[in-house]
Amino acid sequence: MLRCPTCGHGWADLQLSLDRLAGIYGRGYFFGEEYLDYVADRAITQRNFRLRLSVLDRFTDSARHRRFLEVGCAYGFFLDLLRGRAGSATGIDISEDAVKYARENLGLDVVLGDLLTHDFGKDVFDVVCLWDTIEHLARPDLYIERIASLTEPGAVLALTTGDLGSWNARINGKHWRLIHPPTHLHYFTRPSLARLLDRAGFDVVYDGTCGYYRGLDTTAYNLFVLHWRLPAVYNILKRLGMTGRDFYLDLFDIRYVLARRR
Repeated sequence: MLRCPTCGHGWADLQLSLDRLAGIYGRGYFFGEEYLDYVADRAITQRNFRLRLSVLDRFTDSARHRRFLEVGCAYGFFLDLLRGRAGSATGIDISEDAVKYARENLGLDVVLGDLLTHDFGKDVFDVVCLWDTIEHLARPDLYIERIASLTEPGAVLALTTGDLGSWNARINGKHWRLIHPPTHLHYFTRPSLARLLDRAGFDVVYDGTCGYYRGLDTTAYNLFVLHWRLPAVYNILKRLGMTGRDFYLDLFDIRYVLARRR
């Protein structure tokens, strides 16, 4: 891990090719390696997206902001919520399994590829979303610049990402829950994120934190299987019926930022 002494931005000192990244985000990532069962958690995931939409709606105009693009759309659960409220909704992701599901099971306009190289033709977008995505990118600066080239003045960029400057991150240090390269490569602070957006021509219009709903089953799996390597404890909890619920959590270490294109 390296850190900027000026803005506090952190990043993993790794050089990963696109093929290597695509390999990380295969089917296993969403079913066992990072998530217990991403598709099974669809209802909870969409519940969280509705919370984010409730904030986004306050900074967009339904007549002006009609064309949506989601970068890192995974299985398409956010795009699915946009039916009937957006003029068009397009997604892009490097996970072949996720894109296939979004297309075939949800009938969404999702493309397999990398934003930096994909040709959108003459398409421009009014709202671009990166939900828990920017930290996964090897070169976030290039992606934000690319988004700027696909938008016009007045367009809105919405993103969520971990806050390395939060009290939770500072207290936990290297044990902070969001530090786990090679999936998370960049660790933003409020100053570093604002600087990145400003350089690409975006003005921050909203900067807050966001909580989320989590399933007890997924939470227990992450803690006892992936983190503490105690699968027997997880299996006991599951047999006792202690994992079939969900709860809301806000540790104030996830930033939710909206920025408008100058």
